[in-house]
This record gives sequence, structure tokens and C-alpha cells, in this order.
Amino acid sequence: MANATPSAPQPIQIHRPVPAPTVQGEWSVEALQGLLDKPLMDLLFEAQTVHRQHWPAGDIELATLLSVKTGGCPENCGYCPQAAEFDTGVKAEKLMEVEEVVRAAQAAKDAGATRFCMGAAWRAPKDRDIEKVSALIGAVKGLGLQTCATLGMLESHQAQALKDAGLDYYNHNLDTAPEYYTDVVSTRAYQDRLDTLQNVRNAGISVCCGGIVGMGEAPVHRAGLIAQLANLQPYPESVPINSLVRVPGTPLADSEPIDPFDFVRVIAVARITMPKARVRLSAGRQQMGEAVQALCFMAGANSIFYGDKLLVTGNPDVDADVQLLAKLGLNGHRTTTTVLDGHSHSA
Repeated sequence: MANATPSAPQPIQIHRPVPAPTVQGEWSVEALQGLLDKPLMDLLFEAQTVHRQHWPAGDIELATLLSVKTGGCPENCGYCPQAAEFDTGVKAEKLMEVEEVVRAAQAAKDAGATRFCMGAAWRAPKDRDIEKVSALIGAVKGLGLQTCATLGMLESHQAQALKDAGLDYYNHNLDTAPEYYTDVVSTRAYQDRLDTLQNVRNAGISVCCGGIVGMGEAPVHRAGLIAQLANLQPYPESVPINSLVRVPGTPLADSEPIDPFDFVRVIAVARITMPKARVRLSAGRQQMGEAVQALCFMAGANSIFYGDKLLVTGNPDVDADVQLLAKLGLNGHRTTTTVLDGHSHSA
């Protein structure tokens, strides 16, 4: 019997990784757009490869966020239910007392959180506000938790005062790309945000800075946001990526939801471009479902906000998070942090 004629070999398509810049600060929007446009499986593989080069597999940092001063903010950020000019049902409240914050921080620690973040709805705190928040920072530090605060714009002496109080991280998001920023907020300039980040960095506080996707921006604006973050010198130690929570009464309440796979792509590109940062899966998890969250962890997310609220919007409850991490074989890891070469490393 004659041998069968072998079929012609099929061409193999190779997707080569986009090379990282040789010097930090060289990521272009075009290069990041190229990453976002890669086949999803290739992008996830690349992101997970980068992730495992810099982080233990399965390590997830648990952080809790408490609104210590809610509502009444004079800013007009289109996504924010705490803006005074939007009718969202959020009432302005005074700064919480130390005892209240300590109780919440202790509960977060008991539930497994290692970092406690305090948010206050100010455009820019006054010096007397900084004094009060410093007392909160000292009390939370006394429980053995890492501390983070997000208070709005800071002047250099205010950042130094927070550092002296023991603040570990300061959160101040860029929100989106510079060219889309004025579509979201007009009461604060993009440079104002960058100036606050520099004041925080100069004071020796670790930077927590990310953005929000799903606000009607184009894919190029997502690339532009990651470029801004990755090109900071150095890039942030913590990078929260938020999916817009569409709150009735805000200007962005009717925004078209982002495709879940596009959100996963943003997480992956953040991981590739900022390999030593904690990439935090932040607002919007409640709407994602378990499968999309799992893809985000595969893409390199290694931190979540833990608890039933993010400031004033919903978040998966603690039991649901514990069950999800267990299903995926992930560990809610209690971290101790040192700063090396401007970036946090867990032990």
C-alpha cells in the first residue's frame, strides 16, 4: 500500500512581546496601544509571565477603604457621588472621630486586611484638617496596619506632615489620559494632580495612583492613562484600576459599560509596564462577576479592596471574596513592606 502524501505544513504565526523600554519613562502611547490590541490570550500570557518574575504566584494583598469624611466636595468629577453639585443622595458629613476609625480599622485587620485606606471628600485639606488626619494615621498605625490616605490636593508642607505622622501611602488618581481629562472634570487641572503626586514623592511617601475606565473614553485614552502612570519617575508603588460605577445623579451615570475583556486588557498592560507595582482591582468588582475577576488576577492584579464599601459605592462582601480566593487557589497575603529603589516589596 502506497504511503499517504503528507499534508503541506501550516504556517505558524508568532506573536512577539512588545519590548519594554530600556530606560524607565520611554513608554509611548503607540506602544501601549499595541499591547492593548494584542490577542487576549497572548496578552494574558505575557502579563502573567512578567507578574511571576516579580511577585509570588497567588499572592493577593487585602486592603480596606473607609470614608472618614463623606460628601460635600466642591469638585465636579463626573463619576463621583460625593460632589456637592450632584444630587446623588450622599449627604455631607464631618470628619469621623479617632475612636470610630480605630474600630473600623481593627475590624478590617481582624478580617485579614493589611492596609487601611482613609478617604476624605475634600478638594484640598486645610492645615487644621491635616492635623486631625494625622491623629487618625497614628491611631491606625498603632494597630500594626499600613496606612493610606486620599484627601485631595496637597501642598508640600502638608505632605511632609502626613509623612511625619507615619503615613505609608497617599492615593491621588490621574483618572484618565490628559487629553480626555476635561471631559470628566473642570474644577481641577491635570497638572494639579501631577503636582500633588510630586509633593507626596518628595516627602518620602509611597504613591498610590491609578485611574478609571468606562467613562466614555476611547481605547487610546486608556493607553494614554497607562503611559502617564508608567512614565512617572518612579512609577507608583500601588496602581488601582477602577471600572466606573455608574451612580444615578452623576453626569457619567449613563455611560456605556466597558467590555469586560477590555477591562482585563488594561489590568494586563498595567502589569507589563509597572512590574513591581501592586496592581489593585478596585471599584466595579461587584458588577464583574467571578470569572472576570479571575481573568484580572491572571492578568496580574495582586491587590483588592476588601469589605462591603468603597467610600460610598458597593463592593463584594468579605465572605464572597474569601470564597472566590479559595476557589482560585489564591492567598489573601498579610504583607510587610519595605521600600527599595522607590518601590515596595513584600516579605
